[in-house]
Amino acid sequence: MEKPYMAAGRQAQRRLMVYDGTASIRVNGSHRRVRQGMTVAELALELGLEPTRVAVERNLEIVPRSTLAEVVIQDGDDFEIVTFVGGG
Repeated sequence: MEKPYMAAGRQAQRRLMVYDGTASIRVNGSHRRVRQGMTVAELALELGLEPTRVAVERNLEIVPRSTLAEVVIQDGDDFEIVTFVGGG
């Protein structure tokens, strides 16, 4: 049985995440905090990646490259991002 103070602590933590202006996400297995309202394309740029040269999976679903600048990151999102490398 859960203790009442434990539930209250989780509720306070959720409120903190909403009010601190960031979202908690995972990128390729690593925890990361980003500003709320950030798009997937902005995340790619922040990671030093060119959005036109990445494939993105968000919560086990492929994000079409044409929508990367429109898809807004949500708290709890889990991303896998891979880059394309040319060569011969």
